[in-house]
Amino acid sequence: MNAAAQAMYEQLRTKLGRVLPDFELRRKAELAVEIEEWKRRRNAVILAHNYMEPALFYSVSDFRGDSLDLSRKAATTDRDVIVFCGVRFMAETAKILNPSKTVLIPSPRAGCSLAESITAEDIRQLRTRFPGIPVVSYINTYAEVKAESDLCCTSSNAAAVVESLHAPTVIFVPDRYLAMNVARETGRHIIFPSRTPVQDPENLLDVQMIGWDGRCEVHERFTVEDIQNARRQFPDVVVLAHPECKPEVVAAADFSGSTNAMIRYVAEHPAPRYLLLTECAMGDNVAAAHPDRELVRLCSIRCPHMNEITMEDTLEALRQMRYEVDVPEPIRSRARRAVERMLTIG
Repeated sequence: MNAAAQAMYEQLRTKLGRVLPDFELRRKAELAVEIEEWKRRRNAVILAHNYMEPALFYSVSDFRGDSLDLSRKAATTDRDVIVFCGVRFMAETAKILNPSKTVLIPSPRAGCSLAESITAEDIRQLRTRFPGIPVVSYINTYAEVKAESDLCCTSSNAAAVVESLHAPTVIFVPDRYLAMNVARETGRHIIFPSRTPVQDPENLLDVQMIGWDGRCEVHERFTVEDIQNARRQFPDVVVLAHPECKPEVVAAADFSGSTNAMIRYVAEHPAPRYLLLTECAMGDNVAAAHPDRELVRLCSIRCPHMNEITMEDTLEALRQMRYEVDVPEPIRSRARRAVERMLTIG
């Protein structure tokens, strides 16, 4: 191990020695040094979502955060290359906002169950069925869906985005549970037309939100029973749930928010222990950031798509400039309007 790799290993051991075995830290340190060298050669920036594995998250990433945070970073970077360590819709958003940059994703298999649950044609059909009603699409959608939408949102600003429209009825896609949680937060009655036939779409009566039946394959698996079992063993545990969880799970938790909001909550609210109901790699990252906090491990649920992003593939993406993400015109410019409206709301 050369001096640079040794220094990186020491850095990772200090941060992750309680999380990862030593032999893995040594291997990851060597990879990190190579990635840093190629990052310099390519004039690249690495954006890492909060769900990235700890060694990647804490070594080579220039910016870390949730979808909203990283969208802003992608829009303003002056580097030639953006390597997005996240799933494809996130990389597409980077290209939408900064089209002159080369955007790479380390693995072409990094998809998203939510993004794949709806298409642009689905949005067009909703607009035909419910004319004149604005469409809010969750950031977890592909560019063609964003292009058909009036406005995008993330889990951190979904309620604010819906309220900003000042519309009596809003179409909200594609996450069923996020839509239900936003409806409850904003005091709106929601229907899902795929399950509840609407006889007269021009007279929606007391319907203020129209949802879609997409789900996150990770968050939909958490249950109220999981929370009850944790509280039974750890009565003082503070439970944090992502808003993509089922409404009954969110209601049973102590706090619900985006990944960034959950991270801030742990930092700002000292408690005996925490349970994070979200993708389990984030639990490792939070544990590494707060060695004085105890996290109850419910870490059987790893996003298979986020798990596709490895340090090895990140290195090869930079070496070979492979898996470039492009968004063709006019889809990009139409999608950009919806994303930029989201960014102005914050």
